[in-house]
Amino acid sequence: MFALLARFFEMEAYFMTTPEKNEPEKNEPASTVERKKVIFSAIQPSGTITLGNYLGALKNWIGLQDKYDCIYALADLHTITVRQKPADLRRHTLEAYALLLACGIDPKKSLFFIQSHVPTHAQLAWVLACHTQFGDLQRMTQFKDKSAKHPDNVNAGLFTYPVLMAADILLYQADFVPVGVDQKQHMELTRNIAERFNGIYGNVFTIPDAYIPKEGAKIMSLQDPTKKMSKSDENVNASIAVLDKPEDIMRKFKRAVTDSESCVRYGEGKDGINNLMGIYACVTGETYEQIEKDFAGKGYGDFKSAVGEAVAEHLRPIRERYTDYMKNRDYMEHCWSDAAQKAYGISNRTLRKVMKKVGFVQPKCS
Repeated sequence: MFALLARFFEMEAYFMTTPEKNEPEKNEPASTVERKKVIFSAIQPSGTITLGNYLGALKNWIGLQDKYDCIYALADLHTITVRQKPADLRRHTLEAYALLLACGIDPKKSLFFIQSHVPTHAQLAWVLACHTQFGDLQRMTQFKDKSAKHPDNVNAGLFTYPVLMAADILLYQADFVPVGVDQKQHMELTRNIAERFNGIYGNVFTIPDAYIPKEGAKIMSLQDPTKKMSKSDENVNASIAVLDKPEDIMRKFKRAVTDSESCVRYGEGKDGINNLMGIYACVTGETYEQIEKDFAGKGYGDFKSAVGEAVAEHLRPIRERYTDYMKNRDYMEHCWSDAAQKAYGISNRTLRKVMKKVGFVQPKCS
């Protein structure tokens, strides 16, 4: 806890002392302490977290905590672009918070809060929406995809949520944002919004860069390896949930689609095996070259079993920790309340700067 408080006050000091244009004050000596880069990322608590979510995003989040100042959020405001049952949203949020802690997010190292607990996100989103072009939002491919999936609820939030995503990132002056390949378009929009705003009002926002891991950035469906693994897939054998039982994990991998060659190697036209090799590499740390060497002369059946066993064992401690956290809601409430208070303190400094730049009269208490 003391380590977290110390890191928070260091970040507070950074935002307090950063001048309007992020330039050193005259006659002020340069700091000899290099601040850590800031990373921001968020995930929606919309139900099951898949192996693809874990290997493509969460596992990377965990590894970044020692090197960067990490700020992570459960993006529950984004979730309601699709109609939610209130009881399900509350349950999914609680379960997702417990699961992310179980995956390794450490409240002593990172800020990990629930988005709706920090009102600055919605407030900055409105200001940024007024600086975002309609045509830019119209080009977002995910809006087109989700509109096709939910034609009875094509709401304004579904159209403008990339602006809220931009606000999430820019509030914390993030240097990097871990994103999947399919989120690169939203990342570019965030950069465009920040650059446009800075062009009008001065250097207000840090321009963030995408952080895309080399391995596991896009885990594919086990039944259709040309498509991304998705929790919404109607085929129950297409995806692995982080909380799946070991026997279910083994069954799904044994049924995974491969090809007719029966040779474990990475190559063009071998989407199924390429996907399995990527998964195996992520959970074991082995290179593709080593995998091909280990399974030389062995068939796909042996390799599928090995992948299933490796994944089940990798996820076992996560399932155990998740059960413990779900039994200790008081601890989780303490974590998310403490983190939200600190996140508000940091983000409100950016918001106040934005409001002043735009021309809003500032309240005396701000």
